[in-house]
Amino acid sequence: MRPAIDLNSDLGESFGAWRVGDDEAMFGVITSANIACGYHAGDPVTMSSSVRLAVRHGVALGAHPGYRDRVGFGRRALDTSPAEIAAEFLAQLGALDAIARGAGIRVRYVKAHGALYHRLAADEEAAHAFAEALAGYDAALPILGPPFSALERAALVTGLRYAREAFVDRGYVADGSLVPRGELGAVVDDPAAAADRALELAETGGITADDGSRVELGPDSLCMHGDTPGAVELARAVRVALESAGVEIRSFA
Repeated sequence: MRPAIDLNSDLGESFGAWRVGDDEAMFGVITSANIACGYHAGDPVTMSSSVRLAVRHGVALGAHPGYRDRVGFGRRALDTSPAEIAAEFLAQLGALDAIARGAGIRVRYVKAHGALYHRLAADEEAAHAFAEALAGYDAALPILGPPFSALERAALVTGLRYAREAFVDRGYVADGSLVPRGELGAVVDDPAAAADRALELAETGGITADDGSRVELGPDSLCMHGDTPGAVELARAVRVALESAGVEIRSFA
């Protein structure tokens, strides 16, 4: 059986007159779209536009909740309690799902954003609060997140489906975490390099870390950030490389 992989991207991050990325072009390349829900980025108009693009391109719509932190774009670590994480998550998920229902579709999965994503990977209590909140809302919705994490364990205990994600535009360190933003090798913005990384991940399930060691990830989906420099060119190079190698591109959701 030939390998299959999902391609996802963090989109819908514009706010008012502030534009982030080329969402319309990215929707034509990916199979799953993680849409900001108004806390770290995005707004109702942008969410509505994203839903319409998902319908037009047949892309799976995912909720992309983050910390309530527009100034830091959701990438600052906040000391938010697990109960508050759960409540804010449901507020964001419900907002996007309501807009989606109005267009005749539904949110099909959930992926946390930025600092919240990393918090849920390591914080067992926060991860369980997040998973239990989702199970109470709709236990059929899967979570997309980091492999072998606290969130994956919480999803398993809660009875939720979990999909593992790997990044083609971010560097890895030996323990499987990402090279911190701002450090050398944190962001991969060369399309050819990203395409090679995508093939390695899709065909072998792992990636080479910054120290040359092997990191096993077993991804169901590959992420390409919508705000990475040259994101559209990078995503197109990744898709062409995968399809040329016989990898089937389809949404995990």
